[in-house]
Amino acid sequence: MPMEVEHIIPEAHGGLTEEANLWLACSLCNSHKGDRLAALDPQTGEVVRLFDPRRQAWSDHFLWTSDGTLVAGRTPVGRASVLALQLNRPALVRSRLLWVLVGWHPPEE
Repeated sequence: MPMEVEHIIPEAHGGLTEEANLWLACSLCNSHKGDRLAALDPQTGEVVRLFDPRRQAWSDHFLWTSDGTLVAGRTPVGRASVLALQLNRPALVRSRLLWVLVGWHPPEE
């Protein structure tokens, strides 16, 4: 899957091009994020900040479903990020299913 360097805090919002604000992201996830900093939590209806991989632990905000194919949000940040970045779009779910079948997924934490 194509990857690109992504600004966690977008340049449009004053984010700097420095290591602490950069992260490797898949191109499609990054295109869904755009210059957003926040999104709506579907459970609470609150607008919350998107997940920050430099400052937050993945396992605090997300988990894998029992079959290993879907990312589920544990928190408002997780739920909003799953939806905003479309982390369960069909192509990703199909790929994860194949990875599960060959023992590559879900990743160990």
